[in-house]
Amino acid sequence: MKDKDTFISCLSQKQLLELDACTQCGECLKRCPVQDVTGDPSVSPPEKIRMFREFIKATDGLKSTLFGPSEIDRKLLEDFTKAVFECTTCGGCGRACPAGIFTERLWPMLRKEMVRRGLGPIGPQANTPGAIERTGNPYEKPTAERYSPWFPAEVRVAEKADIAYYAGCTGAYLAQPMVRGDVRVLSAIGEQFTMLPPEEEVCCGFPLFITGQHDMLKNLVNRLVKAYVDRGVKMLLCSCPCCVNIMVKDWPSLYGKPLPFKIRHLSQYVEDALKKGKLHIKKGLKERIIYHDPCYLSRGVGIIAEPRFILSQIPGIQLLEFERHGLDSRCCGAGGAARKVFHENAVAMGRLTIDEAVARKADKLILSCPACYEKVNEAMQGHDKQIKIVDIMELLSELI
Repeated sequence: MKDKDTFISCLSQKQLLELDACTQCGECLKRCPVQDVTGDPSVSPPEKIRMFREFIKATDGLKSTLFGPSEIDRKLLEDFTKAVFECTTCGGCGRACPAGIFTERLWPMLRKEMVRRGLGPIGPQANTPGAIERTGNPYEKPTAERYSPWFPAEVRVAEKADIAYYAGCTGAYLAQPMVRGDVRVLSAIGEQFTMLPPEEEVCCGFPLFITGQHDMLKNLVNRLVKAYVDRGVKMLLCSCPCCVNIMVKDWPSLYGKPLPFKIRHLSQYVEDALKKGKLHIKKGLKERIIYHDPCYLSRGVGIIAEPRFILSQIPGIQLLEFERHGLDSRCCGAGGAARKVFHENAVAMGRLTIDEAVARKADKLILSCPACYEKVNEAMQGHDKQIKIVDIMELLSELI
């Protein structure tokens, strides 16, 4: 593809207006996790927007219309590609933006444009489509091992049911205590639920979406939706924030019409069960715990109160808060597939979360995202500060 081709084909009219709306005020720098650990202005949100506006100006501006598009230096394109893929897509910058730029969706679309031009994705991210095609998951782990190492023997799954549980790839392969806790809590609630066989529960599509590699998305979504419809599902539950995010926001458009079942995050379902008396917490916990809001759960789909309600029902606990929490939570470093390439950034971000949890004298750091769970545990290896890391459903399953 020639550099002279348009740079706006992947953007909506709203996103084009958002690019123009950026005043380079720098408020977003206070909320950027990449800036927190690198301090590199060349990969900052305002600089990425400035560079991309220059690309548009060179190929779609008035001067280019009158005199023809300008050539763009290849190095500039490569530098921009690195900058937009180093981002964790956490959306913190958009939350701080006075102009209201929805960066959580803007950055993935800019990535998609660089993929279209053959400049992205970066490194191992390019292996994701092939891995999913071969094994159904982005980690290229064996399909037969999707459930077998962690699924509790005592939990029963129905062949067909109104309720289905989707484990997701990161939970099933990299955060197994989390998904084990999920199904134990579901079992304790007592309502029948179904799951797809391991060869049918393929990737939700989020890793492809977030890295700008969209070719397989419709096929994956249609395959999953059909499989759940065949099992009579009316409500699909999932605990992974990234999965829930794409299910709620993008599955309907990829499917081509409204989904034939409801999507709920597991914390919403568990909150209802506690309030209706279907689930009882039998043990107390005299500890100070601190809860970390995942970016794609809090800013992404607005689920903030539900996990806190669940934790508040545990007798004896003292629930602490990070300085930045809820809609303003700090990225743990695992987001946007950046951890696959910029490992040192991700570890440094994870350690900032650990450090604050320890400084606030928490006994446990409670997470509710498999990517957070995997990366923050990795960040603690060899770190001078240590804290017990537990997923919210893992903890709940031990107390019921």
